[in-house]
Amino acid sequence: MKLAEALQERADLSRNIEQLRCRLTNNAIVQENEKPAEDPKALIRELDSSVIRLEELIRRINLTNCAVLSDGKTITELIAKKDALKMKISVYKDLAAAASQTARRARMTEIKILSTVDVKKLQKQIDDMSKELRITDNTIQALNWSTELL
Repeated sequence: MKLAEALQERADLSRNIEQLRCRLTNNAIVQENEKPAEDPKALIRELDSSVIRLEELIRRINLTNCAVLSDGKTITELIAKKDALKMKISVYKDLAAAASQTARRARMTEIKILSTVDVKKLQKQIDDMSKELRITDNTIQALNWSTELL
């Protein structure tokens, strides 16, 4: 199984577990002399099975991510870089948007609002980081589809 397939299965299992949570909650109580729409015991067995499979996949995905290298960096390191870049880009975009606000003055006596940062330079940094993010994400995706799960 390729790493990407394991990641897809992990996402499916996570969604399934959340659906099972809702189904269990919906069938937790009934009126006296009534039957639940679904058997909670069967749902619990399905939940337990799904959680065991999810735990195995997470373990194997993490082992694989820590073992596979690309240009001297593990997939785990690349994912951390990707997450950090996303966060940094988001903050920089917010800063650029705030610094781009222009206040119109009706009279020259009103207070003039100035940007405290070079918006053009900031936008160039955002563009450079966005390119680095795309390259990092593409590397991760390529590794996911070419790597066998450990």
